[in-house]
Amino acid sequence: MPPHPPGYRSPAGGPAPASAPRPAPPAGDRGSRLMSALVGGLVGAVVAALVAAGLVLATDDDTPVQESTGSATTEVGSGSDMGVGESLDIQQILDKAQPSVVSINTSVGGQPVAAGSGFVYDEREGFILTNAHVIEGAEEISVTFFDGSATGAELVGAFPEDDVAMLRVEDVENLVPAELGSSDALRVGEDVVAIGNALGLGGKPTVTAGIVSAVNRTIDVYTGLIQTDAAINPGNSGGPLVNSQGQVVGINTAVIPDASNIGLALAIDNILPLIEDLQEGNGVTEDTPFLGVTTQPLTGTDLAPEVLEEYGITEQAGLIVDDVTVGSGADEAGLQRGDVIREIDGEVTDTNQALAEIVRAKAIGDTILVGYDRRGERQDEVEIILGRRGG
Repeated sequence: MPPHPPGYRSPAGGPAPASAPRPAPPAGDRGSRLMSALVGGLVGAVVAALVAAGLVLATDDDTPVQESTGSATTEVGSGSDMGVGESLDIQQILDKAQPSVVSINTSVGGQPVAAGSGFVYDEREGFILTNAHVIEGAEEISVTFFDGSATGAELVGAFPEDDVAMLRVEDVENLVPAELGSSDALRVGEDVVAIGNALGLGGKPTVTAGIVSAVNRTIDVYTGLIQTDAAINPGNSGGPLVNSQGQVVGINTAVIPDASNIGLALAIDNILPLIEDLQEGNGVTEDTPFLGVTTQPLTGTDLAPEVLEEYGITEQAGLIVDDVTVGSGADEAGLQRGDVIREIDGEVTDTNQALAEIVRAKAIGDTILVGYDRRGERQDEVEIILGRRGG
């Protein structure tokens, strides 16, 4: 993590689509044929992973009375533009929302790893919200604000399984907090806008517009998701999804790889309790034990035939490794993309949650025994020394 280290990467109603959503990888993140070919389930991780886009909308001059909570401004009595206040045009939305949006860049060993997005939640404490997967495994995190200034950030905490993380910046003046709306008030057909650091190109945040295509989507273990056709691109991960009054109603987090214009956002009303927990010091921090793999459950999911063939997978059980963090314990032990983790310390492991719980119960420096297959053949168990998530 920069002067302060942040590094990190992970939330029922209706059937999952034929092709499962996957995190739009943060810009600059190592590409993965495995990731792009996976179908049938959300891509997970020891510290669950998802990626997404961000968006922000602005309100009219007739914005109802507001109250300052010391964090993101909350409008009294409204979160939807339906029948409340006046919708803003795109330029008004940008004027209001863009100043709250930040670009996030991570590095390991001084080398750039990924770029994502986030938004200011609390201007007094310097809190910034983003996706957990955006900062997964990072040793250093840098935040760039709307005016072009940049500073290091520290990880306050994260809930990988929900793909939510909170960062803190210090000694930064004139931060503009985002205004929160209500995702529960959203209706299908409402206009929304996504703003974020698309493709990690830097400069002012980019913007895409669309509508709410569906609400309360359930995909794999993730519930209450907002579906939108606003374009979500790599680098947008962690950015805000906002309604036509410029209020944040979601955190863009995933896309459907084989579909057209289907993006998913974490509903802000579902995230609020998690935010409170993070502010109280709960969640994963830079001092949390770190295995160093991103995994996808094989049980109950469908992988494209080319993936099964490429990695020699003959039995869909366990956790397939999608990525290995360079320099991590898993990397040093020789785990590779496409390996299938079957057991941890003798316990069968077939869900990301089970793997995460085993790792979190350990301490930094502890050794765990990992049983795995490679190209359909059982390998000798390897001992992996758990590192520090913050590098």
